[in-house]
Amino acid sequence: MSNTFGHIFRLTSFGESHGPGVGGVIDGFPAGIGIDMDFIQHELDRRRPGQSSITTPRKEADRVELLSGVFEGQSTGCPIGFLVRNTNQHSNDYDNIRNLFRPSHADFTYTRKYGIRDHAGGGRSSARETIARCVGGALAKLALRQIGVEVYAYTSQVGPISLEQDYTHYDPSLVESNPVRCPDPQKAAEMERLIAEVKAQGDTVGGVITGVIKHCPAGLGEPVFGKFHAALGGAMLGINAVKGFEYGLGFAGASQRGSEQNDAFILKDGRIGTRTNHSGGIQGGISNGEDIYFRVAFKPVATLLMEQETVTLDGTPTTLKARGRHDPCVLPRAVPIVEAMAAMTVLDYYLLDKTVRL
Repeated sequence: MSNTFGHIFRLTSFGESHGPGVGGVIDGFPAGIGIDMDFIQHELDRRRPGQSSITTPRKEADRVELLSGVFEGQSTGCPIGFLVRNTNQHSNDYDNIRNLFRPSHADFTYTRKYGIRDHAGGGRSSARETIARCVGGALAKLALRQIGVEVYAYTSQVGPISLEQDYTHYDPSLVESNPVRCPDPQKAAEMERLIAEVKAQGDTVGGVITGVIKHCPAGLGEPVFGKFHAALGGAMLGINAVKGFEYGLGFAGASQRGSEQNDAFILKDGRIGTRTNHSGGIQGGISNGEDIYFRVAFKPVATLLMEQETVTLDGTPTTLKARGRHDPCVLPRAVPIVEAMAAMTVLDYYLLDKTVRL
């Protein structure tokens, strides 16, 4: 089950960074959904390497092949199998780490758990596995269009440079206007300069991605162990390099009083809603129909192009200077991954809700 995400809408992914390819099988996808291949490929293109000077220079077309579950442009309700072939592996770049553990990577933990590891690109622990998530997320977005749900994300912080307003002050149509995927052009330029500077030093930098789910139906989520925000947080924390998750006011609300933070119910646009949305669209673990907004913290990429201390497989002290092609900042390519995980979570819980209320 560690390779499967979801309850009714389920994605099982397979493949390694330097193997023949990465793919997956999606089960529980509704029948009769129009499958827009251009849209699915566009979502993959947003994640693929080599798209700008501030991402890894690895060149991969990342062309997706749908193998089943689609007939004459529509989903059939049967499992959707898909494959993205790897075409530009440089496995020799990893020969120098075959017998040692890279700092802050999964090399040590995978070895302790399984007794074996794929040292070329990290194998299954590589972020290249997220290709499968982007395909699953693209399909989920196509299904969510049928009920008017919109999911988007953007880079809101790189290192110490952060946006000063919440998501309501930014135009999501500007996210794709720059390589950083930040909706504030001035801040985006500052972030891009910082990433370029860090890259030139052989170092890396982290930051924060903000996600937004608009027009989510009220009633999604379970009241105890299946809370919607817990599922959303689990989806985000399952992304490589993620170190933190918060929704609504999150940690900022911890210093407030209840009188400041409570969301009063009012009648608006002919429905019951809230005057404010400090809760982030979720109360009691169940969506309330307001915008769901959240933040995801990413650590700096662990692969540095500078010398670091480590040990060999038998514990002998040594040093490592990584080779190969790596991202100085993961955030620009992680934006579509955050969107994908959010979309799959919403669709899964929407389908769960339908089984409860037939």
